[in-house]
Amino acid sequence: MTAQAPTSALLTLSEVNAWYGAAHVLHHIDLHVGQGEVVALMGRNGAGKSTTLKSIMGLAPKRTGQIVFMGQSIIGYQPYQIARLGLGYVPEDRRIFTDLTVAENLDVGRQPSRYWPDGQAVTTWTADKLYELFPNLATMGQRPASAMSGGEQQMLTVARTLMGNPFLILLDEPSEGIAPVIVEQMIAMILALKAHGASILLAEQNIYFAQLVADRVYVLEKGAIRYSGSMAELTANEAVRQAYLGL
Repeated sequence: MTAQAPTSALLTLSEVNAWYGAAHVLHHIDLHVGQGEVVALMGRNGAGKSTTLKSIMGLAPKRTGQIVFMGQSIIGYQPYQIARLGLGYVPEDRRIFTDLTVAENLDVGRQPSRYWPDGQAVTTWTADKLYELFPNLATMGQRPASAMSGGEQQMLTVARTLMGNPFLILLDEPSEGIAPVIVEQMIAMILALKAHGASILLAEQNIYFAQLVADRVYVLEKGAIRYSGSMAELTANEAVRQAYLGL
């Protein structure tokens, strides 16, 4: 059973359902992400992980239920309105601007500095800070994004999202289809963001990746949450891993 969301949660989903046409894809999703947490959303292909993130961002064709971000209901908001509130989204298919350079892609994502309700500043990201976080990008500022490898494009997508100085990042399958060395760099990147106090909801099916970065986990099967707990508890629970992750 999903634990009740604390009042301090940055993001809370309650009884969220989603459809693609007549297909009922998400069923009564309840989850929450707190400030400074990395929460993994795990499951096999087709379990509903990406649809959950799209529903949060207003990209699912039809959704019901309640989604509250920073104390404000965002049901009915357009994706651009949600992004302006400080919710960053890194889609699985990257969606970089291939005709622009790396530096221009970063400029596209730029938003003003943000502050928590108590007045404390959220980490403000600049291109120089991001080049430190992603050394591979540091020499590519004037390179067309179309000339980058898949792993480099993944890094650029994350960096572009960080230029929006988000309160919370939705990260969809960051390890999918990229070389192992880039996977290791993505792990290091998430750990660095965590050290900066970042909050992340991570859709992922690679348990090796998730267990190195996540504090808590929700496991989806057929669009419903079947398990929730700490990442350590899932790692130790072979029955759940075999039943829902095939591990």
